[in-house]
Amino acid sequence: MDRHEPRSHNRWAFSLILWCSLGISGCGLIYDAVQHVTPVSSDELGAICRRQTVRIGMAAEPFRPFVFPAIWTDEGARVTGLDVELGRAIIDALSQHCGKPITPNLHLVRFRDLFLLLNEGQLDLFISAVAANVPSPTRAGFAYSSPYFSAGGISGITRRAEIAERVRANLRAQATSRPPNGLISNEQALTGLTIAVQEWTSTHLYAEANLRANRLVLCDSLPAAFEAAATATDPAIDVILGAEPVLEFMVTRVQKDWRLLTLDTEKPLFLTRSHYAVVMAEESYRLRWFVNNVLFKLDESGKLAEMRRRWLEESYAFPRRAAAEGLPFDVEKMVAHYDQGKCRVAPGH
Repeated sequence: MDRHEPRSHNRWAFSLILWCSLGISGCGLIYDAVQHVTPVSSDELGAICRRQTVRIGMAAEPFRPFVFPAIWTDEGARVTGLDVELGRAIIDALSQHCGKPITPNLHLVRFRDLFLLLNEGQLDLFISAVAANVPSPTRAGFAYSSPYFSAGGISGITRRAEIAERVRANLRAQATSRPPNGLISNEQALTGLTIAVQEWTSTHLYAEANLRANRLVLCDSLPAAFEAAATATDPAIDVILGAEPVLEFMVTRVQKDWRLLTLDTEKPLFLTRSHYAVVMAEESYRLRWFVNNVLFKLDESGKLAEMRRRWLEESYAFPRRAAAEGLPFDVEKMVAHYDQGKCRVAPGH
């Protein structure tokens, strides 16, 4: 099909509608016939093949086990994680589709900048454990692939046993005070607590919408939240909220003096459920179909489940995996590696 055909069709439809609006009789049926106007879309998949490069974005802040901190090897800087392995699978599929090797141009930037770069057309897609079911005007104009991880959601961690027990006590109080079929609002379990979140993530958007009564602390990264909680006395952070798989990985393997907020059943307290997806521009229809097909085939073959098991359940040293299989990136375009930022009280809190 001629790539200019949709634009021609649109111009013809507009002319016909204008002609009818001037009072020409008998246009009703004709107008109905042109109601379906083909949207204009670019062949972004063909553009990737012509460039022989796919521009992939990932968060510079570590979201273990999805994106680990970057490491430096004899061959240069490398990053690894579940999202990186998924990116490799997409790159391999693109090379097969294009009939020639496709080179990844990896942009490791602040999470908040990923949306900006994609909106400006500097990225083809990005992968960083992004929740696809987050309502927000700041996420308008973006589209999401089929989910590659469906066990996500927002949860919390604390260092203090009395805070963990306070949360459970609040949940028990709600359960006894509500009618049998009443809904228990998990947000109420956090009443009176000072909460830290990473700015511009889905957790931040959730907190702004649902935790207005809490004192909210905005951090540039999860490591910054840990540092602030360990050193700051005003405000003293009671709970860090974030993506449950990331928080569980951290308290199990890295920050062992922290604990997940749990129910009386010892299951993690979820404030919301999320599935993670690859993010693309809203008009990237062909690329979205392609990525969805890649994810479908990975899921059907069992490889996607193996990826999740490999990163979430196995015991490993991520620097070794980064050196052996990580993706390279342009260090000059990356923010300062060891600068994980600061925390500050959110306006109005």
